Amino acid sequence: MKFSQYFLPTLKEVPSDAVIPSHILMIRSGMIRQLTSGVYSYLPLGLRVFKKVEKIVREEMNAIGGCEFYLPALSPNELWAETGRLEDYGDDIFRIKNRELVLAPTHEEVFTSIAKPNLISYKNLPQIWYQIQTKFRNEQRPRGGVLRGRQFTMKDAYSFDATWEGLDESYAKHAQAYRNIFTRAGLKFFTVSAFSGAMGGSESEEFMVEADAGEDTVVLSSDNSYASNIEVATSYVEKVNRTNSDLPFEEFHTPNIKSIDELAGFLGITDRSRLAKSRLFVVPSKTEKKKDEYVLALVCGDDEVSETKLAGLYPGIRAGHPEELMDIAGADAGSIGPVNFKNKDIKIIADNRLQDADELVSGACKNDYHIKNIDLKRDVKGIIYNDIRTVKDGEETTDRKQKLRMTKAVEVGHIFKLGTRYAEALGAKYLDVNGKDNVIIMGSYGIGIERIAAAYIEQNHDKDGIIWNGEIAPFNIHLISVNKKSDNIKAAAGKLYDELEAKGYEVLFDDRDDISPGFKFKDADLIGIPLQLVVSDKNLKNDEIEVKIRRTGERIMVKYSDILNRLPNLMEKL
Repeated sequence: MKFSQYFLPTLKEVPSDAVIPSHILMIRSGMIRQLTSGVYSYLPLGLRVFKKVEKIVREEMNAIGGCEFYLPALSPNELWAETGRLEDYGDDIFRIKNRELVLAPTHEEVFTSIAKPNLISYKNLPQIWYQIQTKFRNEQRPRGGVLRGRQFTMKDAYSFDATWEGLDESYAKHAQAYRNIFTRAGLKFFTVSAFSGAMGGSESEEFMVEADAGEDTVVLSSDNSYASNIEVATSYVEKVNRTNSDLPFEEFHTPNIKSIDELAGFLGITDRSRLAKSRLFVVPSKTEKKKDEYVLALVCGDDEVSETKLAGLYPGIRAGHPEELMDIAGADAGSIGPVNFKNKDIKIIADNRLQDADELVSGACKNDYHIKNIDLKRDVKGIIYNDIRTVKDGEETTDRKQKLRMTKAVEVGHIFKLGTRYAEALGAKYLDVNGKDNVIIMGSYGIGIERIAAAYIEQNHDKDGIIWNGEIAPFNIHLISVNKKSDNIKAAAGKLYDELEAKGYEVLFDDRDDISPGFKFKDADLIGIPLQLVVSDKNLKNDEIEVKIRRTGERIMVKYSDILNRLPNLMEKL
């Protein structure tokens, strides 16, 4: 491709609204332009990269037996209502106000609606279906360029199996395909156990790329043998020791004390582990006949409740609203606790650190009062213990062999074992070998196309620009003609361009006459194509071409007549 014929609007200055490397460099290198908040136009260079990512994804999905579809972006409200996700997504889903339609953020419902009348026998299973298609999510604060936009391209795949063992096999196939995809794309990635959220299902795994620009906090062991999303990470922490003092609990006045820090200051103590932090949660009823359930979660005062872990134990759980606390607990936030609770039907769950702990201090379920010497074994009946705390940086792994560290990461892929949720809701069943109806068992597997490119840039850039390598590089070679309007240089560069193209190399040829050499070199480093070939009057006098390896900055002089022979070896250095 000749630069003079290519639309490649590079920028010298950093865009004012871009703060992370991938966003800055995608705009400056002419890959994308913002149309409105969270919506980007893909310019020729960016589209070229994204299509290369799609090619890798398509090849790896086909390799595991995937069948490619292309489904509508619009789908009817009632389809989403049948699975409950119209309400689950809330304002995160775009709705067409003058039609009963939504712009789909994902396609479980639509694919299941196709499976229902077609996968009616065990002989039709298993199946792997996928598409690469535009998706829409109503991000309230879109940021980070294509890392978090309102319109994006996703490869979403779905497996349909007759047995749970079959789902395990489909899941494993996708997990390996994803590893192949990210490896071929040149990413340094890792996987973490994750929470399925609105997708539902059991086992869930995220593929992450460590990057300062990441919005996810992940927990890694010092040897990287353990990795988890912070929402579900586990660690080893000493339990609060039991004193067996059998002191009677005692109410005391704590005027205007609302937080653990304020309580610790009031008591004049530094150890917050015995100050039991209490938070009220509600599990809304799904039917009018049943009442909402209430859960009081207890953690040590120096810990935080993991709402994700609670959601794994109590699906649909939400934090209690301020106006609900007085009615349910008899006190406002900061004054509730496990003793003297107003609503006797409350379920109480405490973190494992607090198992059978005594001499605890917590709210008295009475404004401006707390209780000391609470003994969970003695004073709280029916208490449940589980891991419900959020891990902290520097804690030990559960086997105590490694330290944990927290880091930022970008999610580039997510796989789920959905189970029967969608098939059951939409009535997708098959007949087994005995003629009996069974619900189809499903998995869901997503990859963000633009996210892969952005994550690559986050990991591969320097002060001058992007450093492309491998299969998703937009071109193999950046040929630069430093011609100063010399017909001899133009002819030599043009001849080399034709020869390179004939050999199958993908070449961006900077043939512009009205641009200075310095500007061309700046553009070349900004765009970041792996190998730069410079044809200039100075070098050509010696029958030489200057070769620059973009990643290392290494410069090599090669005979013009020998460049085609040397290129395979030079490419191996990239």
